[in-house]
Amino acid sequence: MPSIRYTVGMLCGLIGAVIAASVCLAQPFETRAQQALLLDEATGTVLFAKNADDFIPPASLAKLMTMEVVFAALSKGELSLDQTFPVSEYAWRTGGAPSGTSTMFAKIKSTLRVEDLIQGVIVQSANDGCIVLAEGMAGSEDQFARRMTERARTLGLEKSVFVNSTGLPAPGQKVSIAELVSLARHIHRAYPQFYRYYAQESFTWNNILQRNRNPLLRLNIGADGLGTGYTQESGYALIASAERNGRRLFLGMSGLASDKERAEEARRLIEWGMDNFEDVLLFPKNENVGEASVYGGEQSHVRLVTGEAVELLLPKRDRPPLKARIVYNGPLLAPVEAGKQVGSLRIWMGDDLVQEKPVFTAETVKEGGIGKKAFDAAVELSTGWIRQYR
Repeated sequence: MPSIRYTVGMLCGLIGAVIAASVCLAQPFETRAQQALLLDEATGTVLFAKNADDFIPPASLAKLMTMEVVFAALSKGELSLDQTFPVSEYAWRTGGAPSGTSTMFAKIKSTLRVEDLIQGVIVQSANDGCIVLAEGMAGSEDQFARRMTERARTLGLEKSVFVNSTGLPAPGQKVSIAELVSLARHIHRAYPQFYRYYAQESFTWNNILQRNRNPLLRLNIGADGLGTGYTQESGYALIASAERNGRRLFLGMSGLASDKERAEEARRLIEWGMDNFEDVLLFPKNENVGEASVYGGEQSHVRLVTGEAVELLLPKRDRPPLKARIVYNGPLLAPVEAGKQVGSLRIWMGDDLVQEKPVFTAETVKEGGIGKKAFDAAVELSTGWIRQYR
């Protein structure tokens, strides 16, 4: 009877990459933010986390989801940058000049190009631009908001709920910093041709010049995105990304007392993340990391390899040992094909699972003769219970 098997080893002197917001590699760091998450783009390592799964009202950070829906439609050819949409009275009153909120001052009943609307939303956080896009793409803002939440589930954002395209206060609307950081990472990876808008310093529309609301763009720390938000309930918030010397970090923060404090705390945390960690190659691509038992084959074991390099972002100091295990459902039944995924390499730091990568068979194992099968059956009968109860 197949059962879970473990190949156990120790990776001394190293510390693994964190893949869940509830686990944090980093040395202690203090921030005035009520919620925060700092993530390494390449490895998915969480360098710092504080209440990152708490629900908060999204404010203008909801526009990240609005833009993801727009970018996805553009990528599929359902929308074009030169396509135009009209400015309805609802869009004008709710998000335009009369609203007293962030706006690109689009004139009522005018028509705007999709590319101009994108720049208005990203650079100026324009609420009228969001609503014009929502109505143009889905017929109404309510319909578009439902599409936002459905798309969030597709992307793995399991709990965020969007009620409108702007992030303006609305009952039931909620996000978490952890899910917004995940969304920002996805946007950067999936839409490099559109991500550039987030680094745009200014945008002029209707003869009005407005600078990008992201204060980090002007701090010379490598920041090139993404957005800010504010609500009276949860304070000043930010989702940011910065790249320096080939390393990119994503940062989410909320619960700051002022825009000045938001900028300063974000700068401190990004610089700390850049300065206190280094990349370490743990296993090269296709490295032999262990073996799995084979039942009824010409040989009793098959080598296992990683399908990709296992790279970890590690603190420069105080690196405790790791425990690594290969977990698979075995023994494998012959014949075994080369290149088949049969389990995973799991890396723990203490009680925390900090990295998991698939492992694949490195070679083909042909079916053995009757004698070999009989021998394997006897071994399995005498030792299989040990695995089942370990």
